[in-house]
This record gives sequence, structure tokens and C-alpha cells, in this order.
Amino acid sequence: MALLPRIPDREIVAARSARSSLDPTKPYAHFVEREYSRAGQIEDVAAVFLTNKECPFRCVFCDLWQKTLTDRIGDGLVAGQVEWALANLPETPHVKLYNAGSFFDPEAIPSADLPRIAELLAGKRSVIVECHPRFVDDRCISFAKAISPVKLEVAIGLETVDPQVLPRIKPSMSLEDFKSAARLLTDNGIALRAFILLGPPGHCGPERIDWAKRSIDYAFSLGVECCVVIPVRPGNGIVDALEKRGLYERTNLTELQSVVEYGIRAGHGRVFADLWDVERIAGCPDCSSARSAALEQTNSTQRPSAPIDCSCTRVIEPKRAAERPLP
Repeated sequence: MALLPRIPDREIVAARSARSSLDPTKPYAHFVEREYSRAGQIEDVAAVFLTNKECPFRCVFCDLWQKTLTDRIGDGLVAGQVEWALANLPETPHVKLYNAGSFFDPEAIPSADLPRIAELLAGKRSVIVECHPRFVDDRCISFAKAISPVKLEVAIGLETVDPQVLPRIKPSMSLEDFKSAARLLTDNGIALRAFILLGPPGHCGPERIDWAKRSIDYAFSLGVECCVVIPVRPGNGIVDALEKRGLYERTNLTELQSVVEYGIRAGHGRVFADLWDVERIAGCPDCSSARSAALEQTNSTQRPSAPIDCSCTRVIEPKRAAERPLP
């Protein structure tokens, strides 16, 4: 595969379809999911997907803009969304407040809403938010103190440690940015979760497996407690355009299983497969159902599943991509 060119923001935006019509007084999704916790138990998590202004950064792989607004919403509305969601969900020990951007971006989550959100989290054991490294600063520390003894966990997209691909798919972040954010969080007792991409534009074949594994290793070396492996899917416009140009190749469940089980066997922390819209990457009709079920079980147990043999999706394990050393 040819080296991925740098894609300007205007091209990314031009490739988009229409975004969803959203109500700024309600989260665009809310439900209870089960997750293997840091305590080694399957526990309920209230997942609340907040409606707010789009992230200011234009990552090539991102499709979250589809569930965002074009303008900043008024003070009090995001806190109201959290209150409404928690009132309409069963009581859970853990909460995820995901917002298709950065929780500590004041244009997305108004600073005036944070005290009320902290009050609403009273009695929980943990809350997970997501944030770009550029917004990881003293606001994170202040919020962690405000919700104490509730444990704060911040999820950051590491994406890939490939030094040729990262600046082309996420030009707003360097590995040094991630490292600095990780240091600030861990030094202040804030847990860190990392998103790892499998098969971003610019990676193909066995190479993408190796870079995903290297990314997991790098994340855990910086004190990350949990990695979520996200297979890059088409559907955001620009990824579809890159696929037509031969610059993006869809991954499959066999590769996802290989990467997740590698991370679990390493024994440094929890590793989950992101199975959202998994049918869009499944590929093989003979083994996709079995592999989906196996990955769900692995997510729940944090143990590799029994091997599934299917000739059409066997993984050829790659050599280490030493020709592109980390900076």
C-alpha cells in the first residue's frame, strides 16, 4: 500500500454526508452495558453519549461527528442530559460519559456544568470520560478532586504508534503529546484508558496486526490500565473515498481476535475488542458469527477463547515492523 498522503480538513469535511438531527436537551444514546472491571468482576456501566458541539480536530478515521452539533450549547444543558440519563437508567456502580470529543473541552462540555455533573456522580465507584491530549490539563485534576471518592478514568485515543501513519490520520496529536498526558494523569492518580486502532488508512495486511500490537505494548508501558481495540470501519466519508483509492483496506474479525488476545496474554491490563457495528468488518460467512461470539466472551472473561479454524480468514503473523522505529 502506498504511503497515505496528508488529508486536508476541507477534504475530510467535503466527503461527509449529513449529520444526525439531535436534541440538545437529551443524550443521543444511553444504555447499561456490562464490562470486566479493574476489580476482576463483570459489573454494570451506565453508558451515556452526550450531545454537544463537534470536536475541533479532524481525524481521518473519525465518524463521531455524525452525532454532534455545529454550535456550542448553553450552560446547564449537558448537566441536564446527565441528570436525565441517570434518572432513566437502572442504578449502576460505574458511568461512562462519552461525548464524541473531549470532556474537558469547554466548547463541548461547558465548564459551568462540571460542578453539577460532579454532584450527579455522587455514590458511584468510577466515571470514564474521553479526552484529546490537548485538553488534558489542570481541569482533569480539579474534576477528579471534585468527584472524589469516585474514581476518574480518562480515555484517550492513542490510535497507532506508527510514526508514518499517526501524523497523517491524527495530525493534532504526537506520541509525545500522548506521553505527556499519560504522565499528568497517572501522576495524579487518574486512571488511563487507551483507544487502539486496527487497520487505519495507511495500514494493510499483516502489518496492521503488528502495529496494533506495538501500540498496545506502548500504551501499557506508560501506565495505561485498559486498552480498547477499535477496527476502523468505512462510513465516515473520507475512509470510503480512501478505500476506493486503495489507501484503506478493511480488517476482519480474525485480525481483531489476534490483537486482543495478544494484549490479554501480555498480562499488563484489560484489553477489549470494540464490537460496535461489528458486522461491517466480519467478512467471512463461515466464521464471523463464531468469532463475534468468541470476542464477546473474551471481553467478558479477559481470557483467550478456543481457536476457531477457518481457511479463508487465517492470520499470517507478521514480522516486527522494525523498518519504522518509534521516535
